[in-house]
Amino acid sequence: MRLSAIGDVCHAAALVHRIKTNWPEAELTWIIGKIEYQLLKGMTGVRFVVFDKKQGKQAVRDLREALEGEYFDTLLMMQVALRANLASRVIKAKERIGFDWARSKELHWIFANKRVKAASSMHVLDGFMDFGDALGLPSQTPQWDIPLPREASALASKLRAEIGPFVVISPAASKAERNWLPERYAQVADHIHQKGYAVVLTGGPGALDQTLSVSINAHTSAVTRDLIGKTSLQEMLAVLSEAALVIAPDTGPVHMATAAGTPVIGLYAHSNPRRTGPYNNLNNVVSVYDTCIAEQTGKSWDTLPWGTRAKGSTLMSQILTADVVEMVDQLI
Repeated sequence: MRLSAIGDVCHAAALVHRIKTNWPEAELTWIIGKIEYQLLKGMTGVRFVVFDKKQGKQAVRDLREALEGEYFDTLLMMQVALRANLASRVIKAKERIGFDWARSKELHWIFANKRVKAASSMHVLDGFMDFGDALGLPSQTPQWDIPLPREASALASKLRAEIGPFVVISPAASKAERNWLPERYAQVADHIHQKGYAVVLTGGPGALDQTLSVSINAHTSAVTRDLIGKTSLQEMLAVLSEAALVIAPDTGPVHMATAAGTPVIGLYAHSNPRRTGPYNNLNNVVSVYDTCIAEQTGKSWDTLPWGTRAKGSTLMSQILTADVVEMVDQLI
């Protein structure tokens, strides 16, 4: 059971791949959020049951009806949110594996009868892999198998054929404070264009994404294609998979690109990229988190509780264009 969010279901998909690789005969059911399902639908060997949290109590009733008469060997409770914990009550399972005590927030521990091993500091994806360890699966390097419909792959291939090698900037996180400055995205776009690469913007249909799109385009003419709000999640994943590089703040497309095997430059100020950064590109992040958290707490990040966030609406402005440009030059 992992309902949200996009980045986290990408992490969970790596665990699913591990289970399928080692137990190909296992019957897997994934309770997943409505939006997140749009990214993973079509994954082979997995039955999805969609949980639409916007439906409130009706979502729980629908889940109970969908699973009526079923009894599972094991439930992996991979979300600590109270909504997920309460919904898990309608899932009948002999073994209910949850997070360890330190990670068991919002009464999570009440709903589990077994816990993964304790861990003091690790990437979120590695924390999900603890569930594989609890199942007794052999350890392995994370891999992904997120399917792309033929139409989505064709769209991305056509894009690359039309504009040539390109870099994706996916500028919008879910919260405005985690977004970089549009004029600096524009400066990086200018630099990428000068290096001979096309620039593609991607993002969702939300107001924040749209506002950033307008602002970035107002500061540069280097954007070759603006796809913000114009693709499905699977089409966006296909575009990310064709890119030479992806640049984004702490947001879902960072992890989508990682799953697709595309190099990522992650931009971080509020959260520790060692915990939430692009898993295969942690050396490529441009982060001011260590500085920000030290300024706010008077302590080094490694002496603070794991996952401590820096607070403030202007922290991302501390990321300099020159530092991102330098990382771009290292990767393309």
